[in-house]
Amino acid sequence: MTHLHRSLVRAQLAVARALRSAAPRRERGDVPGWVLITLMTAGLVAVLWAVAEDQLKAMFTDALDSARR
Repeated sequence: MTHLHRSLVRAQLAVARALRSAAPRRERGDVPGWVLITLMTAGLVAVLWAVAEDQLKAMFTDALDSARR
């Protein structure tokens, strides 16, 4: 697990904990859609980064090198 992936997982857990503690205890409604979309997007980015980290770094380096020319 990469450092970025660990950081994203920690951030997701912190958001989930904050949402649980901020919500009034008597309300047991659904999680808002924007929260689910945000968490799913962060998870997708973490998975893609873990799978394609070397290729993403190479693409970024190539893009910077071509911009410098």
